[in-house]
Amino acid sequence: MDRKELERINLTPIEDLIAEDFGAENTPERNQFEMECDAFIIGEQLKEERLRAGLTQEQLAAKIGTKKSFISRVEKGRADIQLSTLVRLFTGLGRQVSVRVL
Repeated sequence: MDRKELERINLTPIEDLIAEDFGAENTPERNQFEMECDAFIIGEQLKEERLRAGLTQEQLAAKIGTKKSFISRVEKGRADIQLSTLVRLFTGLGRQVSVRVL
């Protein structure tokens, strides 16, 4: 639905709600929010792929040479990881990582 249609049925566009709560685009607050969203999404993707592979966090950690607690933090979006670590995580699950610059 476009903005006019949303307004006609008395709904607020999600973009407006996000700006209201987390700041306008390209502000420090909004950038922080978007980085946290990206970390959450990566964590969810990791968890989904790990479960699809039939591995526990402990098994994945052993496979790539890290600790279970690290896998847990990544899956919860609470770890600031390097690209090389991200590649190791997903390669350990038989997946590839592709990076796009927007």
